[in-house]
Amino acid sequence: MHLHEYQAKTLFADYAVPVPAGRLARSAEEAAAAAAELGGGRWVVKAQVHAGGRGKAGGVRLVDSVDDVRRSAGEMLGSHLQTRQTGSPGLPIGCVLVEATVAIERELYLSLLVDRARERVMIMASRSGGMDIEEVAASDPRAIVNEAVHPAVGLQPYQWRNLGFALGLQGEQIKAFGQLLSGLYRLFEREDASLVEINPLVVTATGELLALDAKLDIEDNALYRHPALVALRDPSQEDDKERAAAEHDLNYITLEGNIACMVNGAGLAMATMDLIKLHGGEPANFLDVGGGATAARVAEAFKLILSDAKVSAILVNIFGGIVRCDLIAEGIIQAVPEVGVSLPVVVRLEGTNVDRGKALLAASGLNLIAADGLSDAADKVVAAAGGGNGKPAPVRA
Repeated sequence: MHLHEYQAKTLFADYAVPVPAGRLARSAEEAAAAAAELGGGRWVVKAQVHAGGRGKAGGVRLVDSVDDVRRSAGEMLGSHLQTRQTGSPGLPIGCVLVEATVAIERELYLSLLVDRARERVMIMASRSGGMDIEEVAASDPRAIVNEAVHPAVGLQPYQWRNLGFALGLQGEQIKAFGQLLSGLYRLFEREDASLVEINPLVVTATGELLALDAKLDIEDNALYRHPALVALRDPSQEDDKERAAAEHDLNYITLEGNIACMVNGAGLAMATMDLIKLHGGEPANFLDVGGGATAARVAEAFKLILSDAKVSAILVNIFGGIVRCDLIAEGIIQAVPEVGVSLPVVVRLEGTNVDRGKALLAASGLNLIAADGLSDAADKVVAAAGGGNGKPAPVRA
Protein backbone atom coordinates (compact mmCIF):
# COMPACT_ATOMS: atom_id res chain seq x y z
CA MET A 1 0.00 0.00 0.00
CA HIS A 2 1.32 3.41 -0.98
CA LEU A 3 1.14 6.42 1.33
CA HIS A 4 1.03 10.07 0.36
CA GLU A 5 4.08 12.21 1.07
CA TYR A 6 2.36 14.09 3.89
CA GLN A 7 1.36 10.79 5.53
CA ALA A 8 4.89 9.43 5.22
CA LYS A 9 6.32 12.60 6.74
CA THR A 10 3.96 12.32 9.69
CA LEU A 11 5.34 8.84 10.34
CA PHE A 12 8.89 10.10 9.81
CA ALA A 13 8.37 12.69 12.52
CA ASP A 14 7.03 9.99 14.88
CA TYR A 15 10.37 8.18 14.47
CA ALA A 16 12.49 11.32 14.98
CA VAL A 17 13.33 11.78 11.30
CA PRO A 18 13.52 15.56 10.66
CA VAL A 19 11.10 16.94 8.04
CA PRO A 20 10.29 20.50 6.89
CA ALA A 21 7.45 22.43 8.48
CA GLY A 22 4.34 21.90 6.37
CA ARG A 23 0.55 22.00 6.30
CA LEU A 24 -1.98 19.97 4.32
CA ALA A 25 -4.62 21.85 2.33
CA ARG A 26 -7.72 20.66 0.49
CA SER A 27 -8.73 24.04 -0.92
CA ALA A 28 -6.99 27.11 -2.29
CA GLU A 29 -7.98 29.15 0.77
CA GLU A 30 -6.64 26.48 3.13
CA ALA A 31 -3.37 26.55 1.20
CA ALA A 32 -3.11 30.34 1.52
CA ALA A 33 -3.87 30.14 5.26
CA ALA A 34 -1.22 27.41 5.63
CA ALA A 35 1.39 29.62 3.97
CA ALA A 36 0.52 32.54 6.21
CA GLU A 37 0.75 30.31 9.28
CA LEU A 38 4.12 28.87 8.23
CA GLY A 39 5.50 32.36 7.64
CA GLY A 40 8.49 33.33 5.54
CA GLY A 41 8.47 34.74 2.04
CA ARG A 42 8.74 31.61 -0.05
CA TRP A 43 6.85 28.32 -0.11
CA VAL A 44 6.59 25.09 -2.08
CA VAL A 45 3.18 23.72 -3.10
CA LYS A 46 3.26 19.96 -3.72
CA ALA A 47 0.50 17.89 -5.31
CA GLN A 48 -0.24 14.77 -3.26
CA VAL A 49 -0.48 11.82 -5.64
CA HIS A 50 0.95 8.29 -5.56
CA ALA A 51 3.57 8.86 -8.25
CA GLY A 52 7.13 9.99 -8.66
CA GLY A 53 8.29 12.62 -11.13
CA ARG A 54 5.85 15.22 -9.81
CA GLY A 55 8.27 18.11 -10.18
CA LYS A 56 8.91 17.49 -13.87
CA ALA A 57 5.14 17.25 -14.45
CA GLY A 58 4.30 20.56 -12.75
CA GLY A 59 3.13 19.02 -9.50
CA VAL A 60 5.72 20.80 -7.34
CA ARG A 61 5.79 24.60 -7.54
CA LEU A 62 8.03 27.13 -5.81
CA VAL A 63 6.14 30.39 -5.15
CA ASP A 64 6.97 33.78 -3.64
CA SER A 65 3.66 35.09 -2.29
CA VAL A 66 0.55 33.93 -0.46
CA ASP A 67 -1.50 34.84 -3.55
CA ASP A 68 0.70 32.57 -5.67
CA VAL A 69 0.20 29.77 -3.14
CA ARG A 70 -3.56 30.26 -3.46
CA ARG A 71 -3.40 30.33 -7.26
CA SER A 72 -1.12 27.29 -7.58
CA ALA A 73 -3.21 25.24 -5.17
CA GLY A 74 -6.39 26.25 -6.98
CA GLU A 75 -4.94 25.12 -10.31
CA MET A 76 -3.80 21.79 -8.92
CA LEU A 77 -6.77 20.77 -6.78
CA GLY A 78 -9.44 18.90 -8.69
CA SER A 79 -7.16 18.33 -11.68
CA HIS A 80 -5.14 15.26 -12.70
CA LEU A 81 -1.36 15.03 -12.61
CA GLN A 82 0.18 12.93 -15.34
CA THR A 83 3.76 11.80 -14.84
CA ARG A 84 5.86 9.20 -16.61
CA GLN A 85 4.75 6.75 -13.92
CA THR A 86 0.99 7.30 -14.21
CA GLY A 87 0.15 7.28 -17.90
CA SER A 88 -2.96 9.10 -19.12
CA PRO A 89 -5.04 10.75 -17.71
CA GLY A 90 -2.90 10.75 -14.57
CA LEU A 91 -3.94 10.72 -10.91
CA PRO A 92 -6.46 13.06 -9.27
CA ILE A 93 -5.14 15.74 -6.92
CA GLY A 94 -7.33 15.90 -3.85
CA CYS A 95 -4.95 17.76 -1.57
CA VAL A 96 -1.67 19.68 -1.61
CA LEU A 97 1.16 19.99 0.88
CA VAL A 98 2.39 23.52 1.57
CA GLU A 99 5.88 23.72 3.05
CA ALA A 100 8.25 26.47 4.04
CA THR A 101 11.38 26.50 1.91
CA VAL A 102 14.83 25.77 3.29
CA ALA A 103 18.29 26.87 2.17
CA ILE A 104 19.85 23.79 0.57
CA GLU A 105 23.58 23.18 0.46
CA ARG A 106 23.56 19.59 -0.90
CA GLU A 107 21.06 16.96 -2.03
CA LEU A 108 21.54 13.28 -1.14
CA TYR A 109 19.61 10.07 -1.76
CA LEU A 110 18.64 7.49 0.88
CA SER A 111 16.35 4.46 0.78
CA LEU A 112 15.60 1.19 2.56
CA LEU A 113 14.07 -1.76 0.74
CA VAL A 114 13.82 -5.54 0.96
CA ASP A 115 16.47 -7.52 -0.91
CA ARG A 116 14.56 -10.79 -1.26
CA ALA A 117 17.48 -12.67 -2.79
CA ARG A 118 19.70 -11.92 0.22
CA GLU A 119 16.87 -11.90 2.77
CA ARG A 120 18.08 -8.58 4.13
CA VAL A 121 16.95 -4.99 4.44
CA MET A 122 19.14 -3.13 1.97
CA ILE A 123 20.11 0.49 2.60
CA MET A 124 21.02 2.47 -0.52
CA ALA A 125 22.62 5.90 -0.43
CA SER A 126 24.09 8.29 -2.96
CA ARG A 127 25.52 11.77 -3.17
CA SER A 128 23.39 12.24 -6.31
CA GLY A 129 20.14 13.22 -4.62
CA GLY A 130 17.28 14.86 -6.47
CA MET A 131 17.80 12.58 -9.48
CA ASP A 132 16.03 9.37 -10.45
CA ILE A 133 18.09 6.63 -8.82
CA GLU A 134 17.67 4.51 -11.98
CA GLU A 135 19.48 7.19 -13.98
CA VAL A 136 22.27 7.32 -11.40
CA ALA A 137 22.63 3.54 -11.45
CA ALA A 138 22.83 3.54 -15.25
CA SER A 139 25.25 6.44 -15.64
CA ASP A 140 27.49 5.96 -12.59
CA PRO A 141 26.89 2.77 -10.56
CA ARG A 142 29.78 3.62 -8.24
CA ALA A 143 27.80 6.65 -7.03
CA ILE A 144 25.50 4.28 -5.10
CA VAL A 145 26.66 2.66 -1.86
CA ASN A 146 24.86 -0.17 -0.07
CA GLU A 147 24.68 -1.74 3.36
CA ALA A 148 22.78 -4.97 4.01
CA VAL A 149 21.27 -5.24 7.50
CA HIS A 150 21.13 -8.71 9.07
CA PRO A 151 17.70 -9.16 10.70
CA ALA A 152 19.16 -10.90 13.75
CA VAL A 153 21.40 -7.99 14.76
CA GLY A 154 19.73 -4.96 13.17
CA LEU A 155 21.40 -1.76 12.01
CA GLN A 156 24.93 -1.44 13.41
CA PRO A 157 26.80 1.81 14.12
CA TYR A 158 29.62 0.95 11.71
CA GLN A 159 27.05 0.70 8.92
CA TRP A 160 25.62 4.16 9.34
CA ARG A 161 29.14 5.53 9.77
CA ASN A 162 30.21 3.88 6.50
CA LEU A 163 27.22 5.36 4.72
CA GLY A 164 27.66 8.77 6.31
CA PHE A 165 31.32 9.01 5.26
CA ALA A 166 30.40 7.81 1.75
CA LEU A 167 27.88 10.68 1.55
CA GLY A 168 30.56 13.20 2.49
CA LEU A 169 29.13 14.01 5.90
CA GLN A 170 31.42 15.24 8.66
CA GLY A 171 31.55 15.74 12.41
CA GLU A 172 28.14 16.15 14.05
CA GLN A 173 26.47 15.39 10.73
CA ILE A 174 27.61 11.77 11.03
CA LYS A 175 25.94 11.46 14.43
CA ALA A 176 22.77 13.15 13.14
CA PHE A 177 22.74 10.81 10.15
CA GLY A 178 23.05 7.81 12.48
CA GLN A 179 20.03 8.98 14.48
CA LEU A 180 18.04 9.64 11.31
CA LEU A 181 18.88 6.26 9.75
CA SER A 182 18.20 4.41 13.01
CA GLY A 183 14.75 6.04 13.09
CA LEU A 184 14.07 5.00 9.51
CA TYR A 185 15.14 1.42 10.23
CA ARG A 186 12.83 1.24 13.27
CA LEU A 187 9.99 2.58 11.14
CA PHE A 188 10.76 0.04 8.41
CA GLU A 189 10.61 -2.86 10.86
CA ARG A 190 7.75 -1.81 13.10
CA GLU A 191 5.43 -0.61 10.34
CA ASP A 192 6.19 -3.54 7.99
CA ALA A 193 7.37 -1.28 5.20
CA SER A 194 8.52 -2.61 1.85
CA LEU A 195 10.14 0.67 0.75
CA VAL A 196 11.26 3.87 2.44
CA GLU A 197 12.81 6.51 0.20
CA ILE A 198 14.03 10.07 0.77
CA ASN A 199 14.92 11.88 -2.42
CA PRO A 200 16.30 14.31 -1.71
CA LEU A 201 17.72 14.10 1.78
CA VAL A 202 19.20 17.58 2.03
CA VAL A 203 22.02 19.15 3.95
CA THR A 204 20.84 22.66 4.79
CA ALA A 205 22.97 25.79 4.74
CA THR A 206 23.33 25.43 8.51
CA GLY A 207 24.54 21.82 8.17
CA GLU A 208 21.37 20.06 9.30
CA LEU A 209 19.85 16.99 7.65
CA LEU A 210 16.25 17.19 6.45
CA ALA A 211 13.95 14.76 4.60
CA LEU A 212 12.73 17.10 1.88
CA ASP A 213 10.64 14.39 0.25
CA ALA A 214 9.25 11.08 1.55
CA LYS A 215 8.03 7.89 -0.06
CA LEU A 216 6.70 5.02 2.04
CA ASP A 217 5.16 1.73 0.90
CA ILE A 218 3.64 -0.76 3.34
CA GLU A 219 3.64 -4.51 2.69
CA ASP A 220 0.05 -5.45 1.78
CA ASN A 221 0.28 -8.85 3.47
CA ALA A 222 1.06 -7.18 6.81
CA LEU A 223 -1.77 -4.64 6.78
CA TYR A 224 -3.89 -6.77 9.11
CA ARG A 225 -1.42 -5.77 11.83
CA HIS A 226 -1.80 -2.03 11.13
CA PRO A 227 -5.43 -0.86 11.12
CA ALA A 228 -4.27 2.73 11.62
CA LEU A 229 -2.26 2.54 8.41
CA VAL A 230 -5.13 0.90 6.52
CA ALA A 231 -7.22 3.95 7.42
CA LEU A 232 -4.73 6.10 5.48
CA ARG A 233 -5.49 4.33 2.17
CA ASP A 234 -6.59 6.73 -0.57
CA PRO A 235 -8.90 4.86 -2.99
CA SER A 236 -8.84 7.79 -5.44
CA GLN A 237 -5.23 6.91 -6.25
CA GLU A 238 -6.01 3.29 -7.14
CA ASP A 239 -7.27 1.73 -10.36
CA ASP A 240 -11.03 1.13 -10.01
CA LYS A 241 -10.83 -2.40 -11.38
CA GLU A 242 -7.87 -3.33 -9.19
CA ARG A 243 -9.68 -2.01 -6.12
CA ALA A 244 -12.85 -3.98 -6.99
CA ALA A 245 -10.73 -7.10 -7.55
CA ALA A 246 -9.18 -6.83 -4.10
CA GLU A 247 -12.65 -6.76 -2.54
CA HIS A 248 -13.30 -10.22 -4.04
CA ASP A 249 -9.83 -11.65 -3.25
CA LEU A 250 -8.77 -11.44 -6.90
CA ASN A 251 -5.32 -10.34 -7.99
CA TYR A 252 -5.84 -8.00 -10.94
CA ILE A 253 -3.56 -5.57 -12.78
CA THR A 254 -4.71 -3.55 -15.79
CA LEU A 255 -2.53 -3.75 -18.91
CA GLU A 256 -2.73 -2.15 -22.35
CA GLY A 257 -3.73 -5.04 -24.65
CA ASN A 258 -7.07 -6.45 -25.82
CA ILE A 259 -6.86 -10.14 -24.78
CA ALA A 260 -8.14 -10.69 -21.25
CA CYS A 261 -6.66 -13.50 -19.14
CA MET A 262 -8.34 -15.41 -16.32
CA VAL A 263 -5.84 -17.78 -14.71
CA ASN A 264 -5.33 -19.51 -11.36
CA GLY A 265 -1.84 -19.01 -9.97
CA ALA A 266 0.53 -16.10 -10.46
CA GLY A 267 3.21 -18.17 -12.21
CA LEU A 268 0.73 -19.62 -14.68
CA ALA A 269 -0.70 -16.13 -15.25
CA MET A 270 2.75 -14.78 -16.14
CA ALA A 271 3.38 -17.72 -18.48
CA THR A 272 -0.02 -17.19 -20.12
CA MET A 273 0.71 -13.53 -20.80
CA ASP A 274 4.12 -14.43 -22.23
CA LEU A 275 2.53 -16.95 -24.59
CA ILE A 276 -0.07 -14.44 -25.76
CA LYS A 277 2.77 -12.05 -26.59
CA LEU A 278 4.76 -14.82 -28.28
CA HIS A 279 1.78 -15.68 -30.49
CA GLY A 280 1.28 -12.09 -31.62
CA GLY A 281 -1.29 -10.81 -29.11
CA GLU A 282 -1.33 -8.28 -26.30
CA PRO A 283 -2.65 -9.16 -22.81
CA ALA A 284 -5.24 -6.78 -21.37
CA ASN A 285 -4.69 -7.77 -17.77
CA PHE A 286 -3.07 -9.96 -15.16
CA LEU A 287 -5.89 -11.78 -13.36
CA ASP A 288 -5.21 -14.54 -10.83
CA VAL A 289 -8.43 -16.02 -9.43
CA GLY A 290 -6.43 -18.07 -6.91
CA GLY A 291 -6.22 -21.74 -6.09
CA GLY A 292 -9.63 -21.86 -4.40
CA ALA A 293 -11.64 -20.36 -7.25
CA THR A 294 -15.42 -20.63 -6.90
CA ALA A 295 -18.31 -20.00 -9.28
CA ALA A 296 -18.97 -16.67 -7.58
CA ARG A 297 -15.34 -15.62 -7.91
CA VAL A 298 -15.28 -16.64 -11.58
CA ALA A 299 -18.38 -14.51 -12.16
CA GLU A 300 -16.74 -11.50 -10.51
CA ALA A 301 -13.65 -12.09 -12.63
CA PHE A 302 -15.73 -11.98 -15.81
CA LYS A 303 -17.35 -8.74 -14.63
CA LEU A 304 -13.92 -7.18 -14.14
CA ILE A 305 -12.78 -8.30 -17.56
CA LEU A 306 -15.89 -6.93 -19.28
CA SER A 307 -15.49 -3.57 -17.57
CA ASP A 308 -12.45 -2.98 -19.80
CA ALA A 309 -13.71 -1.63 -23.14
CA LYS A 310 -10.46 -2.63 -24.88
CA VAL A 311 -11.06 -6.37 -24.42
CA SER A 312 -12.02 -8.26 -27.59
CA ALA A 313 -11.39 -11.88 -26.49
CA ILE A 314 -10.96 -13.82 -23.24
CA LEU A 315 -8.62 -16.67 -22.38
CA VAL A 316 -9.52 -18.83 -19.37
CA ASN A 317 -6.49 -20.95 -18.46
CA ILE A 318 -7.00 -23.14 -15.39
CA PHE A 319 -4.79 -25.82 -13.88
CA GLY A 320 -6.83 -28.01 -11.55
CA GLY A 321 -4.62 -28.73 -8.60
CA ILE A 322 -6.24 -27.43 -5.42
CA VAL A 323 -9.45 -26.71 -7.31
CA ARG A 324 -11.07 -29.32 -9.58
CA CYS A 325 -11.56 -28.62 -13.28
CA ASP A 326 -15.23 -29.70 -13.16
CA LEU A 327 -15.92 -27.05 -10.49
CA ILE A 328 -14.26 -24.41 -12.62
CA ALA A 329 -16.32 -25.57 -15.61
CA GLU A 330 -19.50 -25.24 -13.55
CA GLY A 331 -18.42 -21.74 -12.54
CA ILE A 332 -17.85 -20.76 -16.17
CA ILE A 333 -21.19 -22.23 -17.24
CA GLN A 334 -22.96 -20.30 -14.49
CA ALA A 335 -21.04 -17.05 -14.97
CA VAL A 336 -21.10 -16.62 -18.76
CA PRO A 337 -24.88 -16.23 -19.11
CA GLU A 338 -25.21 -14.48 -15.76
CA VAL A 339 -22.70 -11.79 -16.66
CA GLY A 340 -23.75 -11.65 -20.30
CA VAL A 341 -20.43 -12.51 -21.90
CA SER A 342 -20.69 -11.97 -25.66
CA LEU A 343 -16.98 -11.91 -26.48
CA PRO A 344 -15.11 -15.00 -27.73
CA VAL A 345 -14.03 -17.13 -24.77
CA VAL A 346 -11.21 -19.67 -25.17
CA VAL A 347 -11.02 -22.22 -22.35
CA ARG A 348 -8.04 -24.42 -21.54
CA LEU A 349 -8.39 -26.80 -18.60
CA GLU A 350 -5.78 -29.20 -17.26
CA GLY A 351 -5.44 -31.23 -14.06
CA THR A 352 -7.87 -32.86 -11.64
CA ASN A 353 -11.14 -34.00 -13.25
CA VAL A 354 -10.17 -32.35 -16.54
CA ASP A 355 -12.22 -34.77 -18.67
CA ARG A 356 -15.31 -34.14 -16.57
CA GLY A 357 -14.75 -30.40 -16.87
CA LYS A 358 -14.37 -30.52 -20.65
CA ALA A 359 -17.50 -32.66 -20.95
CA LEU A 360 -19.52 -30.13 -18.96
CA LEU A 361 -18.34 -27.26 -21.16
CA ALA A 362 -19.06 -29.23 -24.35
CA ALA A 363 -22.60 -30.02 -23.20
CA SER A 364 -23.34 -26.48 -21.95
CA GLY A 365 -24.47 -25.13 -25.31
CA LEU A 366 -22.43 -21.98 -24.70
CA ASN A 367 -20.29 -20.45 -27.42
CA LEU A 368 -16.96 -21.47 -25.88
CA ILE A 369 -13.77 -22.35 -27.76
CA ALA A 370 -12.03 -25.39 -26.29
CA ALA A 371 -8.23 -25.55 -26.37
CA ASP A 372 -5.75 -28.34 -25.73
CA GLY A 373 -2.43 -27.10 -24.36
CA LEU A 374 -1.06 -23.62 -23.81
CA SER A 375 0.13 -23.00 -27.37
CA ASP A 376 -3.22 -24.04 -28.82
CA ALA A 377 -5.03 -21.75 -26.38
CA ALA A 378 -2.78 -18.80 -27.24
CA ASP A 379 -3.22 -19.39 -30.99
CA LYS A 380 -7.00 -19.55 -30.70
CA VAL A 381 -7.44 -16.50 -28.49
CA VAL A 382 -5.12 -14.37 -30.65
CA ALA A 383 -7.10 -15.41 -33.72
CA ALA A 384 -10.39 -14.69 -31.93
CA ALA A 385 -9.11 -11.22 -31.04
CA GLY A 386 -8.23 -10.47 -34.65
CA GLY A 387 -4.54 -11.18 -34.29
CA GLY A 388 -4.12 -9.00 -31.18
CA ASN A 389 -5.09 -5.32 -31.28
CA GLY A 390 -6.42 -5.85 -34.78
CA LYS A 391 -3.03 -6.89 -36.20
CA PRO A 392 -2.49 -10.19 -37.99
CA ALA A 393 -0.80 -12.85 -35.90
CA PRO A 394 2.69 -13.77 -37.13
CA VAL A 395 3.09 -16.89 -39.23
CA ARG A 396 5.21 -19.57 -37.55
CA ALA A 397 6.62 -22.74 -39.09
